[in-house]
Amino acid sequence: MPSFDLISMEEAMVKSATGKRADIAREYLGFIEQLRSGWAGKLQAGEGESITAVRRRLTSAAKFAGRSIVSKRVDDEVYFWIKPDMPATGRRRGRPPKNAV
Repeated sequence: MPSFDLISMEEAMVKSATGKRADIAREYLGFIEQLRSGWAGKLQAGEGESITAVRRRLTSAAKFAGRSIVSKRVDDEVYFWIKPDMPATGRRRGRPPKNAV
């Protein structure tokens, strides 16, 4: 008889992904998971990589994990941290709607 376990959708997608892109995504997810509140990470491009590619991969891995991060490029480094939750102000952006008279 087979055994059954419930896992998160994120874990299933990460574990079932294959290929070079999946390996890279797992690596960047590991960087994001190491972050703690009040701390930031710093990445430098390796040999054969551009700093733009590092930042793009980091952002896409965060989106894949359902996390919001802030990433800033400074020279040849990318600094990143988890985006703090902003309290809802109840106000909407943009032009206010016209009142029906």
